[in-house]
Amino acid sequence: MDGHGFFYSIIVGFIAGLLARAIYPGDQKAGFIVTILLGIAGSYVANFLGNALGIYHGQGAGLIGSVVGAVVVLAVYLFIRKQTSNN
Repeated sequence: MDGHGFFYSIIVGFIAGLLARAIYPGDQKAGFIVTILLGIAGSYVANFLGNALGIYHGQGAGLIGSVVGAVVVLAVYLFIRKQTSNN
């Protein structure tokens, strides 16, 4: 991945992470870096699922798919965090 692709991933990840946090109900205490990582992870989840289901046919998920993936990642993250804090 070249420098431009890495920078693009960070920008799209940040936007997708912000949108996912805005869509998901409740208060998520997450900083700038966590929001970026959430969006990037959501993009990877969306790419993986989209290609596995034959939706994308080798292309990227895009912003909407990244946001949906980030919402899924956020839900799983909050569920795991809740389970570990109860123990």
